[in-house]
Amino acid sequence: MSQELTVLALAALLQAAQIGLAGFVMNRDVGNAWNLGPRDSQPDFSPLTGRLRRAVQNHFEGLIFFTIAVLVVVLGDAASGLTAGCAWLYLAARVLYVPAYALGWAPWRSVIWATGFLATIAMLLAALL
Repeated sequence: MSQELTVLALAALLQAAQIGLAGFVMNRDVGNAWNLGPRDSQPDFSPLTGRLRRAVQNHFEGLIFFTIAVLVVVLGDAASGLTAGCAWLYLAARVLYVPAYALGWAPWRSVIWATGFLATIAMLLAALL
C-alpha cells in the first residue's frame, strides 16, 4: 500500500477517535439519556465539548479534500517522496489540530489548519505537474 493510502487510513482512524472523544466529553456534560434520546433539543454544552465537536466537523471537511488528493495521486500514478511527505504533514497537522482547537490555541490553531490545507494543495499540484 502506498504511503498516501496508509496516511488516509490513519486519518480515518483519527476521525473515529475524535468522534469518540467528543462523544465522551459530551456525555460528561449532558449525560447518556440525552445522547441516547431523539435529540429534539440541544442542551448547553461546555466550551470544550463545543470545540471538540467543531474540530470533528472541521476534520470531516478536510478529510474529504485530502481523500481527493490521495485518490488523484494514487490513481494518477503520481506518488512520490513529495506527496508522501505532504500526506504525513497533513496527518501531523490534523493530530495537532485537536488539542489546538480544544484548548483554544490562538493563532496556532489557524496555523496548524493552514499547514494541513497547504500540504493537501501541494499533493494535488504535484500530481498535476
